[in-house]
Amino acid sequence: MRRRHEMPFGAEVGEEGVRFALWAPAADGVELALEGGETLPMSRGEDGLYTLTTSLALPGDRYNYRVASADGGHEVPDPASRYQPGDVHGPSEVVDPEGFEWEDGGWQGKPWEEAVLYELHVGTFSPEGTFAGVEGRLDYLMQLGITGIELMPVADFPGGRNWGYDGVLPFAPDSGYGRPEDLKSLVQAAHERGLMVFMDVVYNHFGPEGNYIGLYAPQLFTDRHQTPWGAAINFDDEGSRWVRELFVHNALYWLEEYHLDGLRLDAVQEIHDDSDKHFPRELAERVKQGPGRGRHVHLVLENDDNAASLLRGHGVDGGGPGHDAQWNDDLHHSLHRAATGESGGYYAEYPNPINSLGRCLAEGFAFQGEPSSFRGGAPRGEPSAGLAPTSFVAFSQNHDQIGNRAFGERLAHLAKPEAARAVAAIYLLAPQIPMLYMGEEWAASSPFLFFCDFEPGLAPLVTEGRRGEFSTFPEFADPAIRERIPDPAAEETFLRSKLDWSELEEDKHRGWLNLYRGLLRLRKEVIVPRLAGTSGGGEYRLLGERGLAVRRTLGDGSRLALVANLSDEPLRLAEPESLGRAVFSTHPEATEDELPAWYAGWRLEEG
Repeated sequence: MRRRHEMPFGAEVGEEGVRFALWAPAADGVELALEGGETLPMSRGEDGLYTLTTSLALPGDRYNYRVASADGGHEVPDPASRYQPGDVHGPSEVVDPEGFEWEDGGWQGKPWEEAVLYELHVGTFSPEGTFAGVEGRLDYLMQLGITGIELMPVADFPGGRNWGYDGVLPFAPDSGYGRPEDLKSLVQAAHERGLMVFMDVVYNHFGPEGNYIGLYAPQLFTDRHQTPWGAAINFDDEGSRWVRELFVHNALYWLEEYHLDGLRLDAVQEIHDDSDKHFPRELAERVKQGPGRGRHVHLVLENDDNAASLLRGHGVDGGGPGHDAQWNDDLHHSLHRAATGESGGYYAEYPNPINSLGRCLAEGFAFQGEPSSFRGGAPRGEPSAGLAPTSFVAFSQNHDQIGNRAFGERLAHLAKPEAARAVAAIYLLAPQIPMLYMGEEWAASSPFLFFCDFEPGLAPLVTEGRRGEFSTFPEFADPAIRERIPDPAAEETFLRSKLDWSELEEDKHRGWLNLYRGLLRLRKEVIVPRLAGTSGGGEYRLLGERGLAVRRTLGDGSRLALVANLSDEPLRLAEPESLGRAVFSTHPEATEDELPAWYAGWRLEEG
């Protein structure tokens, strides 16, 4: 089986040769420069789209565009390049996507309620730091109980190491991880094992190095809106039709040409769009009309706005076009503050983390329109109690919550083991969709630090800016202490972030792994079969200051209940919480009228 996604731009291999297309409305002219060969003029068409079809180019050939302008012109890579063998500043390579033979034609994906996600960074997950390195660990992930891996962004970024959120060529898998065929091999191998593959995509900004599009298509950005990275990407101003198509086709490209099972959209609160149809809504419709027609394809949001209306099944849309779920930061922040006691930054917004955790487990978001002190008192969120619990992705760690700390500490570095166990038991068995962060399941000792590999003029500025971000925190007021923050530009910072797989030979780490495997096995056997058809609305109540009881009716009519004591002291209950049979307990010896410290127990009553 052969797969390709037809695009209106880039290099498309066809029967008459290769058709090249570049949207360059500000250019005075464009030429195709074949490496070691001809330089051919391209014809300008509608809205500044330059095209050329030539038989002089073949798959494997490298090329640039020479863009003429008033300042003399530039030689640039293809913004729709399928592969950049020499990184973001080098020439692009003509790729024939039909050169890869797919053998997973029977794969239809998995229903969303079966998802157990595992977020990973390709460069630090395995010793190899490549797509092949991930492929070599798929059996381990399958045995862990994962049903879907989520790759942090792989779109080509400058240098040899990066989180991926500084990508500038959104269609080209980073050459440091392997060729396009290597990523396709990873996806196919995952499908052979019954694993879905998701990818993070970034549609809110481009990285600070290697983005040449603004030279010949300044309409890519607009001053109508601002983001933390400067002028916003243009989704609603002059020229926005081509910009919107660029990102719609990018999503369809990954889903069709690479047969991915889903995408996670980064920080959509920074996708600013005042047009009649907000871009994330249009994207969801196009995906459902395209690859989502014949198989399970899932879209997940990261959205600080807590916009419940963007999620599938909200209100009266009956599960129509919409995104399947959103990362539930509120739940993370509640769990983290409860387990660690940290109260700085956004954790200050959760002064009673047990109450906000209860609301998250019963209703989705903790903030559903209430004013946010961290955001200057502005209201945050929309009502979410009507959404199914599977509309939310639950986690105790992810790349942001670890890597945006000065020293990249994981929860196992910050919380007592008994607190971390209770947290795992809560979010892995809750009806929301769980997501692990790589290495969490064995309490990996390696940190996950912020790292990058920008050109020499930019790298020191990033290092200075990174350390300056922490200057307002009391614990980093001393410049000498800030100097201890790992340098993002140093290769050592990247190497320290690599997982140490030899730790799995140690009893301590094996114990954590066995806990996670056991919890995910219980989830598969007991929770997942009951999730389909689960509607919104659970109930919760506080048990003293640090105790919590949550109940939820599942899709088959059964009732699932959590009882937890997230404190250092035992909790005696005046009215014991008893419901059905025990599913799991962190303390099997506990009685119904007294909960030990850091206790989490789940019970189920059949419908």
